[in-house]
Amino acid sequence: MHLYQVLRRPLLTEKNTELQAQGKYAFEVAREANKHQVKQAVEKVFKVEVVAVNVMTVPGKTRRIGRRQVLTQSWKKAIVTLKPGDSIRLVEGV
Repeated sequence: MHLYQVLRRPLLTEKNTELQAQGKYAFEVAREANKHQVKQAVEKVFKVEVVAVNVMTVPGKTRRIGRRQVLTQSWKKAIVTLKPGDSIRLVEGV
């Protein structure tokens, strides 16, 4: 898998914004990606040093479409911890 296919999008939520103060950033990643690939992708794309990577699979939720109940797809999330002093500029001034 190519490194630019590993990271899908940054997750910008209230909880993840609080984690950014601790040097932790959350990303949606490809389901086939592992910790090593996530670390390499973040280091190459954002030019920072990664200390740790935590990966989890978020299960799909049940949604109603008319009379049917449908299960949404599960997806993979990675929380990346950076070396103290490094940061990623995702959104400033929000």
